[in-house]
Amino acid sequence: MSTITIAAHSAQPITVNRLGYGTMRLTGPDVWGEPADRPQALEILKTAVANGVNFLDTADYYGDDVTNRLIAEALHPYPADLVICTKVGATRRPDKSWVPFNTPANLRTSIENNLRTLRQEQVQLVHLRLMGGHGGVPLEEQLGAMFDLQREGKILHVGLSNVGPEELTTGLKMGAIATVENMYGYAQRTTLALPHGLNHGGEEVLGLCEQHGIPLIPFFSLLNSLPKADNKIAEIARKHGATEAQINLAWLLHKSPWLLPIPGTSSLAHLRENLRAAEIQLSAEDMAYLG
Repeated sequence: MSTITIAAHSAQPITVNRLGYGTMRLTGPDVWGEPADRPQALEILKTAVANGVNFLDTADYYGDDVTNRLIAEALHPYPADLVICTKVGATRRPDKSWVPFNTPANLRTSIENNLRTLRQEQVQLVHLRLMGGHGGVPLEEQLGAMFDLQREGKILHVGLSNVGPEELTTGLKMGAIATVENMYGYAQRTTLALPHGLNHGGEEVLGLCEQHGIPLIPFFSLLNSLPKADNKIAEIARKHGATEAQINLAWLLHKSPWLLPIPGTSSLAHLRENLRAAEIQLSAEDMAYLG
């Protein structure tokens, strides 16, 4: 499995294998509550790490606070090379809605909660998730609070999530942005409206990330909204004896060396299938056909 380096030009760069695991699907329905099969959820985390995954993506509002506790239960004390990335800037209500939680005081509360549930003294990488309209709090105020927490040693590296080019440019003027996490996959590359707000696509910021040496972490990469009658990815999947999901991940890995996919699943079988995507070699002709 190839590797990627986060914050390469900082005093404390982090190198991870280039297929991570997103934990959101380990929760109950609607990303709420405990998993239906808790033993399998714990086994998925252990199996992922045992098979070379050393980048986990989580958030204290997954569950609510379910995935952090599962990670700690399954893996603590953590392997030395394991990077746990979390997100702040949002929270959940009992009606399962997603709402901003992004004032400086809110962000501090979220970081303290992540440190407690993950049993860490410092979070290695934290994405500031921007909600629609920034939740009434200017980006500069939110990001300034993140850099304050970084200076206090509670955060090692700061990233941004759900940003367009203007927001990323603003962030870069304020300080070191280690990573960007946006929705991105073969079938979904640009902004998409979801129930909890607009989600910026990876294609919008990939060039800017590459220019500045910033890894782009795609989420919802296995979303497939392609019409079946015009599904080129299915043809490439048949050619390689693979699933469409595997080719989707392989496409991301071949699209740019700055992409770090984090496919999530609640199935041990699907986890193993996703991991095998790193072994698929797409030709230049395959990539040109896929576009």
